[in-house]
Amino acid sequence: MADVPRRRFLPEDMEDLAALDQPLPIGHGATNSQPWTVQFMLELLRVPDGATVLDVGSGSGWTTALLAQLTGPKGSVIGVDVVPELVVMGQRNVAGLNLPWARIQLAVPKRLGLPDEAPFDRILVSAEPGDIPEELEAQLAVGGRMVLPASGVMWVVDRDHEGWHREPVTGYRFSFVPLV
Repeated sequence: MADVPRRRFLPEDMEDLAALDQPLPIGHGATNSQPWTVQFMLELLRVPDGATVLDVGSGSGWTTALLAQLTGPKGSVIGVDVVPELVVMGQRNVAGLNLPWARIQLAVPKRLGLPDEAPFDRILVSAEPGDIPEELEAQLAVGGRMVLPASGVMWVVDRDHEGWHREPVTGYRFSFVPLV
């Protein structure tokens, strides 16, 4: 996380608060998640070198850039967000880091993820969908993993040849903006 400083992904009036371990507003009702939560989710995700990753709710692009650091140049990371202004912000932030294997694009309305570009080895969801979305589970490759908050619990969803295995991570409290 030291290689991708949070500060550069915050609005100018929030930059001095970057070291705080709390979510910070980035505009349009969205937040830049607290560093501890981001680290926790990335550890659960276990991103291998060269992975194909989908970042749902990419916001200002911080998690997209962190994921790109984990995949390395042999990987591919696509961040999606529903807010056009956040997509532009995220694109600008990621473009300044020389990570050509990472990009951010506008999410398709009323469609979760990017089914036309699936399957993905890893999916990170940084917004609360309520229930675990089957639409995103279907975009996981066999051997893939998704980490997301759902119904007040952090979940790890793994896919193998037999199907999906959902495991709640207990003892953790969090707050995420809703996934829309």
